[in-house]
Amino acid sequence: MTPSLATDLVLNADPAELAKFSDLAHRWWDPQSEFRPLHQINPLRLEWIQAQAPLAGQRVLDIGCGGGILSDSMARKGAQVLGIDLSSKALKVAQLHALEAQTPNLRFREVSAEALAAEQPGQFDIVTCMEMLEHVPDPASVVRSCASLVKPGGWVFFSTLNRNARSFLLAIVGAEYLLNMLPRGTHEFSKLIRPSELAGHCRAAGLDWQQTRGLSHNPLTGRYWLNADTSVNYMVSTRRALS
Repeated sequence: MTPSLATDLVLNADPAELAKFSDLAHRWWDPQSEFRPLHQINPLRLEWIQAQAPLAGQRVLDIGCGGGILSDSMARKGAQVLGIDLSSKALKVAQLHALEAQTPNLRFREVSAEALAAEQPGQFDIVTCMEMLEHVPDPASVVRSCASLVKPGGWVFFSTLNRNARSFLLAIVGAEYLLNMLPRGTHEFSKLIRPSELAGHCRAAGLDWQQTRGLSHNPLTGRYWLNADTSVNYMVSTRRALS
């Protein structure tokens, strides 16, 4: 399927956040760039999603897809994937990579989660929203849109950063200022989301909490792994209620 690009209204986005990632768009697919951590953790999050909701033959929506790293890998697992974002530069990079790699069943659109939810409610078997909620003004609105977009009984996956002293020291001071793993200013502490807050958004949207996993990193070895520690990076699986 040939990737396509469409434009829609920006509803729930911070212009400064969009500009931040647009400026780096050309480096999305360089595994040694600022996006190296995404390349390194992608196999872990892909396997975690696949273990709960097998992707083959499923219609999948990847919200906040950026340059398409997760979208591409899910399509290669046999899913029919639509990646959406509000950064036109990142989407052009994603589209170009999909064409060059000849990734099947992968499309991209420039559209907000809210606008797509109004257009295509209940049309997706699986919705992913990874490393995105902490970058928008109203994360609860995105969660509601995810719940609207997925079919009854379908899966919604989130990943984000916890808000506490440890996450400030490791994910912001350490990763951005000491180790230069991420560009400075990538995350704002006030926008980070505690699991209890995300759980509240999910309950209000009709999403049933299924599983939580932490993502840890050893800066000396460069190794990432999943565990039960959700104090910094964490992922959540949810399902939309059947009725």
